[in-house]
Formats: sequence, structure tokens, C-alpha cells
Amino acid sequence: MSNQKIYFPNLNGLRFLAAFLVIIHHIEQIKSTFKIDNYWTNPSILIIGKLGVILFFVLSGFLITYLILAEERLVGEINIKKFYLRRILRIWPLYFLVILLAFFVLPYIDFLVIPKFGKEVIYSDLLVKLSLFAIIFPNLVLSVFGVVPYASHTWSIGTEEQFYCIWPIIFRYVKNFRLLLLLCIIFSYLLFGLFLLSHYSDAIPYKHIIRAFFSTFNIDCMAIGGIYALLLFQKSVYLKFLLNTKLFYLTVILVLIMMFKGFYLQYINFEFYSVLFGIIILNFAANDNIKITLENKILNYLGSISYGLYMYHPIGIVVAIAISMALNLTTNWIIYPLSFVFTILMAGLSHKYFESYFLRFKIKF
Repeated sequence: MSNQKIYFPNLNGLRFLAAFLVIIHHIEQIKSTFKIDNYWTNPSILIIGKLGVILFFVLSGFLITYLILAEERLVGEINIKKFYLRRILRIWPLYFLVILLAFFVLPYIDFLVIPKFGKEVIYSDLLVKLSLFAIIFPNLVLSVFGVVPYASHTWSIGTEEQFYCIWPIIFRYVKNFRLLLLLCIIFSYLLFGLFLLSHYSDAIPYKHIIRAFFSTFNIDCMAIGGIYALLLFQKSVYLKFLLNTKLFYLTVILVLIMMFKGFYLQYINFEFYSVLFGIIILNFAANDNIKITLENKILNYLGSISYGLYMYHPIGIVVAIAISMALNLTTNWIIYPLSFVFTILMAGLSHKYFESYFLRFKIKF
């Protein structure tokens, strides 16, 4: 078995769908900021952005866990250094490019300045913000300082990187009872979250900041993805229940209904959705009997550039809104197509002419 030969069908398409949900959410949010007619208060719109990110997290947990297990079986151990280098080459170049653009280029382009988020907002506490972005803690920037235009959505990149720092170490040094370990991570996260919501935690200094940061550190959702990967890799007896075509279709229908209704389950909302997302991911990856397919050239391509779609989409949205306002045609029939066209164009060019340079080196590790 070789990591390079591992390919799960449909997951590129799922990556694009996750990015799609985030983009829809932010189009409506940014429209509201520009005082354009919007659906920002719609319950569905309010939840699909974070759910798109949660889908990314579950996918990451699934894929990274499976690849770590495959490496361990192939070479006998998990090479933590090489794992980190692979992640750095994939994540850091585009991440730092977007941060540099957000602080030192975009604030000086007038039509890209978002109302109430000009230089005075961006450059307040500049050194601390830049330091936190530099050490890959954008989720802490969001928790402490609030929104930084064109950079705040990178909070999820910080969460992913923090997960990547922990995960190979856990799997290298814990050989037995891995399923139990992942369950402990999930329940510990939930219990600590409940503790932060209670009055018993009131004595903790900077509690509000810790709560805000903790709400973005969704390692439990990644652990849920990891559980599905572990069960698949070990060919668990539970797969007889989970790899089930009827269960897959029912789960897809349930998720769509809940997202359309804006369903929110208090205390365990994202964990609940993560369990359902995991069922969908597992069946898309390993159930040959399902009739729905996301395997086609368009979705595969859009999935392959999904990191760029996620990183560049706020720029694409604001450019689309600026054009629509200049034309006095602030309609969704203009804003939505232009937002996606500009975002896909930037992501495609970035992947081909910028990211691919660094990705060439991943093969060495």
C-alpha cells in the first residue's frame, strides 16, 4: 500500500460542496455589510457557512487519519517530520500570501474596502495580530480582536494546522485503544465546552476569549472523521451497518432538510452534523452501490482547487458586489455568478502558477 495510490472517489466533489456552502454564507453576509438586499437573517444562511467548514473538518479528519494509518502499515512508523513538511508545503504558501494581501495590499484598493472595516480596524493592534497570524493562530485573532477583512476566514486554517500538529503525535505514540482515545477526545471537548458555558467557569481569567477560541477549535469534529477512517481501515464489523445504501440516502435527505430549515441542536450541534457528514463521506468513499456520484471532471477540478476557493472567495465576492453597484444592478443574478467566476478564476490561477510550485516538493516527503 502506498499513500500516493490511495484515492477515495467523490471526496473532491464534497470539498467543493463544502466551499460552496461557505461562499453562499459569505455572499449574504457581505451583502448585508454593503446594505444590499440580502438573506443574511435566514436561518439556513446563518448555519451553512459553519457547516461547510465542519464538513471540511470531518473530511480532513477522515483523510489524514486514513493516510497516517496507511503510512504506518507501509513503513512501520509515522514520520512526524515528513508529515509536517507535507502540510506546510500544502497550507502555508497560500495562507501567508492571503495574510499579506489582507494587511498590505487590499486595504489600499478603494473599491475593495468593506464598510466599517477600513485601515483603522485592520491596523489596530497590528503587531499582535501579525504575530498571531504568523504562528498560525488566526482563530485567536478572531476571538480577541474580531474581524480582519479578507483574513478572518482563515480561522479554520488555524484550526486545521493545530489539528495537524497534534494528530501524528497521537497516532505515533498510541498504538492500542485508538478508537477509545478518539472517543475520549470528543467527550472531553464536549465536557469542557459545557464547563465554559456554566457559572462554575466564571473565575477563569479571560473566560470570554477562551470560550470564543474554543468554539473555533473543533478538534472533536475532526476526531469524528478520524473514527470513520479508523473503522474503514480496520475493516470493522460496524461497517456492515455504516456502509449501507439506505442509511446513506436517509442521511443525505436528513442533512438537506435540516440545513434548509436552519436546524440547530443545542450543545452538540456540530458534533451531530459531523456524525451525519461522516456517514456520507464513508459511503461516498467506500460504498460502490450508491447511485449518486460526484465523480466528474468539473467537480474533481473544483475540488482540487477548493483550498484556493476558500481562501480567495471574500475577494471575489467584494469585486462582484463592487461591479454590481457600479452598474446599479445589485441583484443576485449578477452578484452570485460574478462571485463564483472571480473566485474560481483566482483559485485556478493560484493553483496553477503559485501553489503547484510548492506542491511539487511534497513528493519528496
